[in-house]
Amino acid sequence: MTVLEGRGTVLDIGGVPVGVAGTKGFGGGFAGRSGGEFGEPEMKEFIRYTRRCAEGLRRSLDELKEHGCAVRIALTHFAPVPDTLAGEPPEIFPFLGSYLLAEAVDESGADLAVHGHAHLGTEHGMTSGGVRVRNVAQPVIGRAFAVYHLPVRVAADSTTDGIPVAAE
Repeated sequence: MTVLEGRGTVLDIGGVPVGVAGTKGFGGGFAGRSGGEFGEPEMKEFIRYTRRCAEGLRRSLDELKEHGCAVRIALTHFAPVPDTLAGEPPEIFPFLGSYLLAEAVDESGADLAVHGHAHLGTEHGMTSGGVRVRNVAQPVIGRAFAVYHLPVRVAADSTTDGIPVAAE
């Protein structure tokens, strides 16, 4: 088992380097309805913790890019977008995820973001930068796993012919 809290790992899948960067993430809310680093020390620390998680995810995704991963996946527990929370009570959205995770995913150019945590949410979402987000909480997908086909970045000198990679 590899713990990915602020770290990444590279898997060889059929000769294709697939990078997975992870963090538990944390809450804080989404654009227009999010907490900030103001007020009581506990509130400041709540948001600072979320920010540290997002920064760790960003660094890990960047490192995977430097390692030449053909596919990069962001794996979190908390949601990076509110889209996949539809079905949950809107009042608890700030406790189910944070826009800071989506910013890290977009800035580092992940190919897919996968999370759980929102058991009453929906499967499909997208960051503002166009990265697909999937809520894979078992009650949401209704099965043990899901298969997603992702594009493979092919280097000019590579012999790979854009083989689709399945992420479970």
